[in-house]
Formats: sequence, C-alpha cells, structure tokens
Amino acid sequence: MSSLLIFNLGAGEIILIALVVLLLFGGKKIPELMRGLGKGVRSFKNGMNEIEKDIEEAGDEKPGRK
Repeated sequence: MSSLLIFNLGAGEIILIALVVLLLFGGKKIPELMRGLGKGVRSFKNGMNEIEKDIEEAGDEKPGRK
C-alpha cells in the first residue's frame, strides 16, 4: 500500500484505472499481460541481484594495504 501512496492514488482512481485497462485490453488479454509483467519484474530483480553480487565480489578481491 505504501507504493500507492507515492502516486497519491485513492481507491476511486485505482478502480478507474482498472476499468480503463479492462476496456482497452479485454478480459482475455489481462492474464497474459500480467504474466508478462511478472516475468519482466522477476528478470529485473535477478539482474539487480547479479549486479550486487558482482560488486560484492569485486570488493572482496581488492588487495589490502600494508
């Protein structure tokens, strides 16, 4: 719910957006669109985790100062 507060969306606006999406894409296309959106988000998260892992590994390989 906190992510919705960023955009200052109330229940009325969310329902209106959902109705517009339903009218534009139809009931049969929405599950396909949500599946694609989920795959995109998952891919993004995996990429971010790989970048964090690479940064941590690069930090571990730095030689210590003497």
